[in-house]
Amino acid sequence: MTEADDTGTPTDAPPTEHHEPPELRRAESLVLVNTGDGKGKSTAAFGTMLRAVARGWPVAVVQFLKSGKWNTGEEKVGRDLGVEWYAIGEGFTWDSEDLTQDEAVARDAWQHAAGLLAAGSHRLVLLDEVTYPMNWGWIDTDDVLAAIRDRSPKVNVVCTGRDAPQGLLDLADTATEMVVVKHAYRSGIRAMKGIDY
Repeated sequence: MTEADDTGTPTDAPPTEHHEPPELRRAESLVLVNTGDGKGKSTAAFGTMLRAVARGWPVAVVQFLKSGKWNTGEEKVGRDLGVEWYAIGEGFTWDSEDLTQDEAVARDAWQHAAGLLAAGSHRLVLLDEVTYPMNWGWIDTDDVLAAIRDRSPKVNVVCTGRDAPQGLLDLADTATEMVVVKHAYRSGIRAMKGIDY
């Protein structure tokens, strides 16, 4: 049986009205944050990357955990489409033999990313998994927030990673939390090429 709201309208009925804000304006650029424990943070960001490329935007990606040795599908297609790709990370921290080296690499990645944000040569800069080195204290959260806030005006930014700091969520124009309902890995299924990387 279909439930109804106070007016008698079925709650599972398709919407018949569009409720938009009273005043819509254009922004020179936006900050998007994809966070949460669910799958899809980077995947959604790469979808935005594809949209930007399709619009003729110059795009740069800086990956803070993934290494250039990983040979991921998103990097291959991004490079084929002319995206400037910087896989500067050292990989998963639990596989690391030297976390001090990983931290130094993350700081180098951040210096590169900060330069991209300030330069204004790209309409989209994607900071993939940037929340992790922020939360581990490897890169200063206040520096990241300042660089994003003070970026060149036409640079759009997408940040991904779990546990986005509150300051980053506050700075974002759009923040999305991915929630796990079910995940193949939790039932013992390995990451699949073409789906997960």
